[in-house]
Amino acid sequence: MNLALAVVFALIGLLAGGVINALADDLPDENRVHRPHYPDGTPRRGVAWLGTLAFLTGARVSPSGAKLRWRHVLVEIGLAILFAYVGAAYPFSVRSLFWLGYLAILLLVTVIDLEHRLILFIVMIPSYLFALVGAVFIQDGTVAFRDYVIGGLVGFGLFFLMYLGGRLFNSVVSSARGEELEEVAFGYGDVMLATLSGLMLGWQALIFAVTIAVFAGAAGALVYLAARFVMRGQYEMYTALPYGQYIVLGTVIMLLWREPVRLLLQGGK
Repeated sequence: MNLALAVVFALIGLLAGGVINALADDLPDENRVHRPHYPDGTPRRGVAWLGTLAFLTGARVSPSGAKLRWRHVLVEIGLAILFAYVGAAYPFSVRSLFWLGYLAILLLVTVIDLEHRLILFIVMIPSYLFALVGAVFIQDGTVAFRDYVIGGLVGFGLFFLMYLGGRLFNSVVSSARGEELEEVAFGYGDVMLATLSGLMLGWQALIFAVTIAVFAGAAGALVYLAARFVMRGQYEMYTALPYGQYIVLGTVIMLLWREPVRLLLQGGK
């Protein structure tokens, strides 16, 4: 375990988390990034550019009373922990550096998807290019460059079929109900995210990542519907839930723990 590298990576993760927060604050609305600011648009002082420092120094609130959300702290601390794990569990290499980039991208996608139910082209297109560059540099003898490219194609094809199935389902239900059903089971953003997952993992690991995402998504939907029923005493049909976080979960698990998961799912063989 490399504790020194873990500490360095943790600090990088904290700073990267601040960048992710800034991107998540601005990209969904304007497709451009401004100086870190409060929810009311007031620029933050330098000491408050990181959400963690803003909370620690009492600079969480703007002069007009607008507060930074806890998301700013959770993103920064969460990414610092993930980066620290990579530094502690894996030797310093080009692969580990690309993994840091992958984790940051996936966290940004998750935050925007959960808050706005959007997966943005302006995030995904550069991410595809970054993943393709990573595929060139992190080949390890078991996963070749073509495997990463095939992974992207498989991710796109599989989730595009799900997307089309969801559109067909909506059309059938809308016709039966006599009114338009706007909610969709899988959005095109999920197709883009699955494509990115395949480019990051390669097609072999993507299969396991999709399996994890499907089961995690089903479990998450059951928990959500049960909680909604308990709290409101009713069940609302055709409720669309964000699915991107489950694709991200499967991707992160297979990125960091590929071999243990493969052995577990194959019964230890």
